[in-house]
Amino acid sequence: MKILCIGNAAYDITLPLNQYPVENKKIRLDYPKVECGGGSASNCAYLLAKWGMDVFFAGVVGDDYYGQMIKKEFESVGVNTKYLEVNKDVVTTSSYIINNTSKGTRTILTNKGNNTVMTKVDIEDEDFDIIFFDGYEYEFAKEAIKKNPKAIKIIDAGSLRENTVDLAKKADYVVCSKDFAEDFSKEKIDYRNVRTLMNVYDCLKKTFNGEVVITLEDHGCFTYFDGYKLIPSIEVENVDSTGAGDIYHGAFTYCVAKEYDLLTTMKISNIAGALSVTRIGGRFSIFELKEVMATYKKLDVK
Repeated sequence: MKILCIGNAAYDITLPLNQYPVENKKIRLDYPKVECGGGSASNCAYLLAKWGMDVFFAGVVGDDYYGQMIKKEFESVGVNTKYLEVNKDVVTTSSYIINNTSKGTRTILTNKGNNTVMTKVDIEDEDFDIIFFDGYEYEFAKEAIKKNPKAIKIIDAGSLRENTVDLAKKADYVVCSKDFAEDFSKEKIDYRNVRTLMNVYDCLKKTFNGEVVITLEDHGCFTYFDGYKLIPSIEVENVDSTGAGDIYHGAFTYCVAKEYDLLTTMKISNIAGALSVTRIGGRFSIFELKEVMATYKKLDVK
């Protein structure tokens, strides 16, 4: 099973604090800073390789320190970097993350240049079985879809953008965030009123032909599978939510590759994402596959 992940590659610097910083003050970090690669498609590729899959990554980094570190991280777990473009004319996207450990929340400041996009959109006839994309690298994603018409296509629809909507129309699985779902449907989700979730889902299904899954952070995820289904998350101590959504998408892609049914896929993905918030740093919070599956079996999720 050969998988191609297309999209954003960034370098994350996480600054853990016991509370959100007060403006115009000198702040001492409560814990050492954490540095690692980031980005939705990038983290997805990293997880898949760590979990033993044959995975390629397509995206762009600068010919700089952060770019070198991202490439080195990929290669350390076996991600094929054949389609990772190292461009001396761009600066690698970097994110500075303020992690409030007392609440498990994070504030992300991203530095991404307007020209940080792949210049090479040629792709060989690799016969990919699955293509995952996050809405970035639009031209390359379209070319990959065109050359791999039989591939299963999965999108992380994180924010409402024209390119993301267009790619979502081509996807077999549209796994979208609560923000995307609300912005697209123009309806707010009220967890006390399941009808709002049903309405938002129905609106998405009118446009997108693939299976639609709405991720709801610590509330779990929602879909229609022999009836509307809200799959709850598991209870954990939330320390840092950075990368939890990316890890959910990576686990989701793994489960699709293993041909699990949709509900099982969502349950395992919930667990992978939930466990990740117990550790600081997006990529460092990817649990081993055996740990995720052990938790799934222990909980006997129905």
